[in-house]
Amino acid sequence: MPDNHTELEPTIFSATITPHRSLNSTGFLILMVAFGGVSFITGIAFLMMGAWPVFGFFGLDVALLYGAIKLNNRYARAFEEVIVTPSVLTVRKVSHRGQIREWQLNPLWVRLDKETIEDFGIARLFLVMRDKQLTIANYLGPHEREGFADALGRALAEAKRGPVRTAI
Repeated sequence: MPDNHTELEPTIFSATITPHRSLNSTGFLILMVAFGGVSFITGIAFLMMGAWPVFGFFGLDVALLYGAIKLNNRYARAFEEVIVTPSVLTVRKVSHRGQIREWQLNPLWVRLDKETIEDFGIARLFLVMRDKQLTIANYLGPHEREGFADALGRALAEAKRGPVRTAI
């Protein structure tokens, strides 16, 4: 038996938003082999010309690129969850370190608002409740935010209408 009343309610909307990363593990391997190979060959050329310190700097470049990509991938573990049921709007933000921040709001009292820049699209999307704002969908691009805002707006409108019962 579920101990939470939200488990008994239908989910109107559910989305998990993750940071976009275009470099998968195969692409990472290809990039590192290509960059490392070019750096090694160029470093050997400088070594043969007598400029031996340059060889070390080429190795340092490869190590820094490797570290930057690994750090970027670590930050990709962060995500946001937005779940709408007829009585609760839950926003859950999980950082790359696994730290969880969660807000449970009443969808009847929440307004979806956006900050739009004419040439850019939606710059910020946030939930407004009284005087407080909660920024959401930071990991999405401007055009993706538009689609997300439309879907979330429809879900909030459905939650505000209340449950609809059909006769059989």
